[in-house]
Amino acid sequence: MSERIETQVPGNMWKVMVKKGDAVKAGDVLFIMEVMKTEVPHVAGIDGTVTEVRVSEGEEGLEAGIVAVVIS
Repeated sequence: MSERIETQVPGNMWKVMVKKGDAVKAGDVLFIMEVMKTEVPHVAGIDGTVTEVRVSEGEEGLEAGIVAVVIS
């Protein structure tokens, strides 16, 4: 089973906390977006291994619904 973590809101990518190959647990913060000077953390919903990271720190103008991280 895999999970695709999408950006929940439009904004800028402030911090990416994982890289491909990292083991994560449900509830771990994967990345934090900056939205109107507010930090919006996105977390893993399942335990697994990060198989893809499709975003980079500093990216600006990201839309909601972009697949940012894939966990298997």
